[in-house]
Amino acid sequence: MKLFLIATALFVLAGCTSGATAAGVKFDDEGLADVACMKHQPAPPSANYTNEDGGPTDEVLPVLRYYTAHGKKAYCDGAGPNAADKAWAAVYVDLGADKANVAKLLG
Repeated sequence: MKLFLIATALFVLAGCTSGATAAGVKFDDEGLADVACMKHQPAPPSANYTNEDGGPTDEVLPVLRYYTAHGKKAYCDGAGPNAADKAWAAVYVDLGADKANVAKLLG
């Protein structure tokens, strides 16, 4: 019984951390793939990305890499950026990156 409870707790914890950081939502960098078009971000950035220190390097570098490589590409569904996409593009600029790479996203 004790082993069952431990296994259940580990399963629940694993499910709770998938796609999220300790402080909330994690940026979807599409697995570092070289994509022909972008997909929309499912949620806006959490405080981990918007705090004054810029957040943990291992979490902000994927944002920088993704928008530097793909920020000028269209969305795969042909729609414009949603509110979450615009918020992530703003994080990219706030981190000191070139605004020209995400100008279409910011409007």
